[in-house]
Order: sequence, then structure tokens, then C-alpha cells
Amino acid sequence: MDYVKPNEILKSMVEGGTAKASASAGQMLVRGFLGGAILAFATTLAFTAVSQTKIGMAGAIIFPVGFAMIVLLGLELVTGSFALIPLSVLARRASVGRMLGSFGWAIVGHILGCLVYAVLYDLTVTKMGSDMANPLAQTLISTAEAKTIAYKSMGAEGLLLVIVKAILCNWMVTLGVVMAMSSTSTIGKIAAMWLPILTFFGQGFEHAVVNMFVIPAGMMLGAKVSVGDWWLWNQIPVLVGNFIGGALFTGVMLALSQKGIKLLPGRNVPGTLDSAVSAEQSA
Repeated sequence: MDYVKPNEILKSMVEGGTAKASASAGQMLVRGFLGGAILAFATTLAFTAVSQTKIGMAGAIIFPVGFAMIVLLGLELVTGSFALIPLSVLARRASVGRMLGSFGWAIVGHILGCLVYAVLYDLTVTKMGSDMANPLAQTLISTAEAKTIAYKSMGAEGLLLVIVKAILCNWMVTLGVVMAMSSTSTIGKIAAMWLPILTFFGQGFEHAVVNMFVIPAGMMLGAKVSVGDWWLWNQIPVLVGNFIGGALFTGVMLALSQKGIKLLPGRNVPGTLDSAVSAEQSA
């Protein structure tokens, strides 16, 4: 059987976080670029499915194809790393500085990859800017405004709302990363990770990397959204919420769910996360 038990998954989470924190800036930049672009591809595919079928859930069913590509190819999705690297830091396998550097370079890569795809896709759906009647172009415009101006109009409550939706989103997205570790077969990994990704997308929660594509793509097409609106009313609070959802509700909570797990720094003692990792290293 290719099923991996939860205690082994936890070890894989720590190892994965350590590997990501140890990668060079160039690696994270390229992986982030490709990860952002691929997720943007999946987003427009989902929008296409909804446009063709008029069924919102059709997009959620299809969207995970991008996530599967990213995970299977070992590319980067910073929202997934929000669960893994903090756990590695708590296990004293990575430093806070390396964690922040990894996050930073991945985010830069995501932005670049999403912007490149946004330019190319906008040119495609508008026939090189000559036809704005394509419903997919209008979808991008309306979505960009809904993800920024709508929250802005609510004031402080809108800011809180976007953070809550981001927490809920990445609680599921990071579970997708973890679920992929529950199988050693390709088909098993795909099936396992599909479930939480479908769950988040189908409910319209806020994902930082998706928004790095959707909002600027809509702005390029004429959405009434400024750069300040993008970052202050969506991108920054969504990154904060995604980090909370991934680090706390997936990383820390899954670690605590394993009996005897110790998260706070200290001596390696039997039955703790630190000792399990140390034992694995010496094996």
C-alpha cells in the first residue's frame, strides 16, 4: 500500500520546510515564477469552465490541476510553505532569517510569473487589445474589483473579512500540500491533494498567489483598482491571513495532534518532534 501514516507525514513536513529554507534565492525565484504562472493558468482554466458551463463549482473541480502540477514538479507555492517552514523553524532545523528570505524570494517570483501570464493572457482574450467583449475579460475586471474595492467600501470590517477569508483559504491549501505527502504514488498524491484545494476554491476564499494574477490582470483590462487598493485592501492582508491559516491551523495544529509533540525550543527528548527528527537524521 502507498498510504503514509500521519507521524511519517509530520516528519516529511519538517524535512520539506528545511529543504525550502535551504534553497538558494535563485532557486526560489525561478520556482516561484513557475509556480505563480502555473497557478494563473489554472485560474483562467477555472474561469473558462464557469463561463462555458454557467456552473460555479465547475471551476473548483478543475482548478486543482495547477496545484497538482506545482507539487509534482517540486516548484514553489509560498502559501504551502507557510505551513512547512515555520514547523522546521520550531524543530530548530531552519532559522527565522532563512524562512523570511525563502518567503520573500518566492513572493517576488510569484509576482513576476503572474504578471507575465497576465500580460499574455490579456492580449489573448482581447485579441491583442482590439476586442473587450470577451466574457473572460469582463470576469477578470469584475473579480479584481470585488477583491479590492468591495472590501474597501466596508472599511475596517472589510479588512477583517479579507483576513478571515485568507485564513480559511490557506487552512485548506496547506492541507493540500500535506495530503500530497500521504501517498507515495503519483495518482494517490493527486487524488489526496485535490480534495482540500477544491474545497477552498469552491467557496471563494482569498488566496495570495491567485490574487497576484487576478487583480493586476483585471487592472490591465480597465478595472477601477489602483496599486494601493490592490496591496492595502487585498494582497498584504491576504498574505497575513494565509500565513496564519497555514502556520497555525495546519502546521502547528497537525504537530500538536501527534501525541507527545514538543514545539517549543529545548533539549531533544524522547517522544518529541525534535527527537523524532534527530533519530531520523542519525538513522
